Amino acid sequence: MTDHREIDAIRALLSSKPRPVGWTERRNRIEEVGAAWPIADDIKLEGVVLNGFSAEWSLAPHSDASRVLLFFHGGGYCSGSIVSHRRLATEAGRAAGARTLAVGYHLAPENPFPAALNDAIAAWRFLRAQGIDAEHIAVGGDSAGAGLTVALINALLAGGEALPACGWLISPWTDLTMSGTTLVTKDAIDPLIHKGYLLELAEAYVPPQVDRKDPRVSPLYADLKGMPPLLIQVGSDESLLADATRFAAAAGEADVEVTLEIWPRMIHAWPLWNAKLEAGRQAIGHAGDFIQRCMNRAPR
Repeated sequence: MTDHREIDAIRALLSSKPRPVGWTERRNRIEEVGAAWPIADDIKLEGVVLNGFSAEWSLAPHSDASRVLLFFHGGGYCSGSIVSHRRLATEAGRAAGARTLAVGYHLAPENPFPAALNDAIAAWRFLRAQGIDAEHIAVGGDSAGAGLTVALINALLAGGEALPACGWLISPWTDLTMSGTTLVTKDAIDPLIHKGYLLELAEAYVPPQVDRKDPRVSPLYADLKGMPPLLIQVGSDESLLADATRFAAAAGEADVEVTLEIWPRMIHAWPLWNAKLEAGRQAIGHAGDFIQRCMNRAPR
């Protein structure tokens, strides 16, 4: 089967039911489609509770438990979970040869900004308190989780703290002002993400008194100087394509080592469906190689 047919099958899965209305329904739906295929039988899972939110360790055979991928799920800060992204997080850890700590951070609108960022920082602190070297931690996520990845690294930069080996951004949502041109030009072909929906998510996540250009919620507007190497992966059929390309350009202008991959015909967060999508497995493989290279470098 070609990628063309595979991605069309994923599109069919996503459109098999009407778009849900309401936060509970949306959360149930993302878990349904995200967990459509189970994790591999050889993955070991272990739950942990951190500062009032859940996280989950995962470990594939032959991975190095002293190296960790800290992973933040997508879902527009309002949905998504450890369950919905378990297949992606566990296979990414396998590809990176590391343990994964997937974080079930507090969701909006019940817990608006800065709750998710505070949880991301708490997860980082947890790893460091376990004695794990910063250069043996990679931070990554998809969509809103990619935004959290950058926000966490920027918080560490601002505090003069040790930084992770690298950042991995899948289909990143970097601009909550929604100024990207592809929100219009790709709207008809993106099966998941549309401007009206993003506006609703941003309103739920960002309190009225917070400027949506605040770099803690819109990493596109951050000072990116000093960030570790970044891998950005985005699909050509995404309405958020410009969020990725503009962020890559901003990072490059700030002298950050950044790699941008634009995957033809792929949709938002396509590595989620790696069990049935060769391009998803390939993207995770690229990310695993990138993470291993960064962790194997001499300490900064």
